[in-house]
Amino acid sequence: MPELPDVELYVDALRRRLVPRDATDAIDGDARPAVLERVRLASPFLLRTVTPPLSVTHGRTVTCVRRLGKRVVIGLGQLDDAPLYLVIHLMIAGRLQWKKKDAPVPGRIGLAMFDFATGSAGSADVSAKSAGSAADVSTQSAGSAADVSTQSAGSAADVSTQSAGSAADVGRGSLAFTEASKKKRAKLHVVHGDEALDEHDPGGAEPLSIDVPSFAALLRAENHTIKRTLTDPRVLSGIGNAYSDEILFAAKLPPHRWTTKLTDTEVARLHAAMQSTLVAWRDRLIAETGDEWPDKVTAFRPEMAVHGKYGQPCPVCTSPVQRIAYADHETNYCATCQNEGQLLADRGLSRLLKGDWPKTLDQLEELKRERRR
Repeated sequence: MPELPDVELYVDALRRRLVPRDATDAIDGDARPAVLERVRLASPFLLRTVTPPLSVTHGRTVTCVRRLGKRVVIGLGQLDDAPLYLVIHLMIAGRLQWKKKDAPVPGRIGLAMFDFATGSAGSADVSAKSAGSAADVSTQSAGSAADVSTQSAGSAADVSTQSAGSAADVGRGSLAFTEASKKKRAKLHVVHGDEALDEHDPGGAEPLSIDVPSFAALLRAENHTIKRTLTDPRVLSGIGNAYSDEILFAAKLPPHRWTTKLTDTEVARLHAAMQSTLVAWRDRLIAETGDEWPDKVTAFRPEMAVHGKYGQPCPVCTSPVQRIAYADHETNYCATCQNEGQLLADRGLSRLLKGDWPKTLDQLEELKRERRR
């Protein structure tokens, strides 16, 4: 699942295309905000809200793009004196792609296409539509996927009804929402009002702004492993399996350590490692992407220290990176750097080997040598 640095990468790329700060910030040099002409749904499972209808988002000027936990939020101005938002939750396999304007929905993996045009610098909503407007859903062929285009009753397909002073339909592009999974977990919500938006926030503290005392209080509020606490969205926002491994490696702490057992020094070290790791990766990804679109958003990057590096040498001590496998995930760590050379029990192998499970790296190497004989 895309985590804080990855979602921030998407947010930065979208902001520069949809609502840039100025001409130098804009990808195409045009600082005017974009207008969402329409949303073409290709999957009936994507949209998780009924009220307000998706059609109320059509023709509205983008006012902001920001992150909410692991979600991307696109602001679309005011509707009946309350802000209107699109909330995109990528889940595990959801990804975003920037395409040429009005491009077809990507075949098998396409969920939706958001078509954006260039608005005027000072315009508000290009088309004022009520929440109760009727939806004219037309099904068209888009590759191999069904392209469901939701439009307000009587409106033209190009959403040509615009407010006075708004720009003509020129430029920008289309945002493709894809999911390379048969489980279809990705979600799209139309949200009206800040209170409704808050319901999509799991409630975790922002890891880049929390101070050490507040961080210590969160860790010690309940007794869990550090790994579980870091990845709990109700405790900390935006951290998942990948970056928690990198944070714990940077902090030189084992993932199984209980949070209530951490010393003040260890808490401060974990806090520093959390913020430095997330900031470094966020800034690195944005810098590497530049003006291009981030096409390769993944939890496994060759520059990572331990995550996804099972069996490979630790970049600090060269000991082989270890893992704890459970369900569909695994935790990666360096036994030497993080746990004084002691191996942590793997839920599968340790139960299988029982008393033969090696406790140290030396015992693990001896076991391997015996099996090769």
